[in-house]
Amino acid sequence: QVHLVESGGGLVQAGGSLRLSCAASGRTSTSLTVGWFRQAPGKEREFVGGISRSGSNTYYADSVKGRFTISRDNTKNTVYLQMRSLKPEDTAVYFCAARWLTAVTTTQGSYDLWGQGTQVTVSS
Repeated sequence: QVHLVESGGGLVQAGGSLRLSCAASGRTSTSLTVGWFRQAPGKEREFVGGISRSGSNTYYADSVKGRFTISRDNTKNTVYLQMRSLKPEDTAVYFCAARWLTAVTTTQGSYDLWGQGTQVTVSS
């Protein structure tokens, strides 16, 4: 079985930066397509961005484009979400999700694996 574990969340002031990690453990002989999602209090979970298996293609929601960067190190089975110029509205629990198929999708139900989430709080 493959498990995903997020880390790197915390409290940061507006304008600051954080880097989240999503580490895959278990039988990961095949790289996974990974998406990042977030859920703010009282809101629906939303797509933040995603990265292809090779890392050559990345996709971002309009709300984070230009501020967030997704990358991966397949030698470490880890995907990163670098967040810059953070805003209070970025406050949420951030989840990474993975799927065996190749295409990045914004649809939550298309992902096979989910991490437990990590809290990001941006103070004004």
